[in-house]
Amino acid sequence: MENPFSCYTQSFQAVNDCLEKLAQCQSRTAGASLDLLKSSMLFWNGVLKYTTEFMDPSWNALNAFINTEREKIKRVPASQTMKDYAEILQFNLYLAARALTSSLKQMQDYQLKDMNGLLKATLNTLMGCTGEDLADFSARKAEVLKVLVEDYPRAIREIEPEYGFHFDNGRYLKAAETDRFELYQVLPLDPKVPVRENGKPIVIVPPYVLGANILAFLPAENKSYVHCFANQGIPTYIRVVKDIETTEAVQVMTPENDTLDTRYFCEQVQARHGRPVTLNGFCQGGYMTTVAILSGELDGLIDAHITCVAPLDGSRSLALVEYIKHLPPRFRDLGHSEKTLPNGNPVIDGKILSWVYKLKSIEKEAPLLSLYRDLMMFDRPGKAPQINKTAAAINYWMMYDKVDLPYAITRMSFESYLTPVSTDGTLPVKLFERPLNFKRFKEKNIPWLICIAEKDDLVDSPATLVPLEWIDAEVTVFPKGHTAIATSWSMPTSECALDSCFGYEGGIAQSRHEGKCRGPVRFQLDLEAADSQNG
Repeated sequence: MENPFSCYTQSFQAVNDCLEKLAQCQSRTAGASLDLLKSSMLFWNGVLKYTTEFMDPSWNALNAFINTEREKIKRVPASQTMKDYAEILQFNLYLAARALTSSLKQMQDYQLKDMNGLLKATLNTLMGCTGEDLADFSARKAEVLKVLVEDYPRAIREIEPEYGFHFDNGRYLKAAETDRFELYQVLPLDPKVPVRENGKPIVIVPPYVLGANILAFLPAENKSYVHCFANQGIPTYIRVVKDIETTEAVQVMTPENDTLDTRYFCEQVQARHGRPVTLNGFCQGGYMTTVAILSGELDGLIDAHITCVAPLDGSRSLALVEYIKHLPPRFRDLGHSEKTLPNGNPVIDGKILSWVYKLKSIEKEAPLLSLYRDLMMFDRPGKAPQINKTAAAINYWMMYDKVDLPYAITRMSFESYLTPVSTDGTLPVKLFERPLNFKRFKEKNIPWLICIAEKDDLVDSPATLVPLEWIDAEVTVFPKGHTAIATSWSMPTSECALDSCFGYEGGIAQSRHEGKCRGPVRFQLDLEAADSQNG
């Protein structure tokens, strides 16, 4: 017999289910509201953090500007000063417009993707469909922003023990020292790999600007330029500049001092291993090794040369030169990057110099753009946000590895950006009052491997390849940007590993060695093998 109250029971159950869903919906809506509030607070905290980090060097720059202009304004007519200041204002507005345009585009790209996710979450909530609803969407956004604003900066700080050189960990041996530099031998990471004492040695010279640590990026992750050589049993040495803040000899160092110290180190290394040295300069270090060889001071000590992304004619580095050209002539002065140490010695402020490079690429480095770019790195629907060690180490390098530079060293590099190499191959600078000409490499029969990066936005390829107009040199073209040789491609399992020969379609005619590009480690191993056969 049918229950006469069944219809009432079913109706009651339906009402009860509806009330339960409404209560759950209200609870999840309240949770979503709290997550949205949390996200909003984290977002604006992130905006403040990124803007503060970007603008921090501006205080140093303003102080240097005031100190320099305090003297210039006495010598320059008032009308010219007003004209120059109007031009610098126009230049600042130009930079601001570039930053705003690129930031708005990055925001648009992110928000369009975000709106699609928000629409799906809204429909799922209203229709009761499976999938991410508004509560899940809000919780995910809050988690992503927490990782970006709180966890990521902590991970960047905590990567320090794994990043760069730690000369006290037993993996390096101090080989020599001068008043300005220390020379360390880099030992293989695998203790079972012996160093070939009679092998061909290499001395690696890092840049002053980028610092040495970028060449020992993440050794434990097999991402270290110097260890790529050492792990092959090659006698590998790294020249490291002493702390400029506490070492007066570094503060007043000249290019001649740099060259003589390099000669002393090469003498020590040659005496130990019984073979001439391969000299390898990275970025600005490549410029220093080049002029040192051209000066003649290393004759008999160096029989091979490697440069990586080296600005050998800075005037051909179009991006930075264009930035300099936009500056009124009055402000193309190293004094605007200068600071005076307590002992009275002037040095170039590393923070200001790194800020100049950011301003040059403002369309890629603007704070709001950087914020949204990092958001996109972590915000991947269906995947928990993960912090990549490589990204953390790169950011540690950019944030905490800035050092001041000797004035005379920076002046020589600065001259190379203002004045091109002459039509006969003579550089715009001298060492020991001697002219420097690329043709000397041919006269001394020194093989030279020039490594460039296809997408280098710091040192354009023409600035690196300029010697090819007067001499023959082997060229290897790597994909990616300026530091990729020391980071991405220093990993032995990568497609362009430094100890391998690899085909690369982006190369130019001179970049082929038997149809392929040779990595610098492979170049060194082949030199050693050839020497052994000839010997």
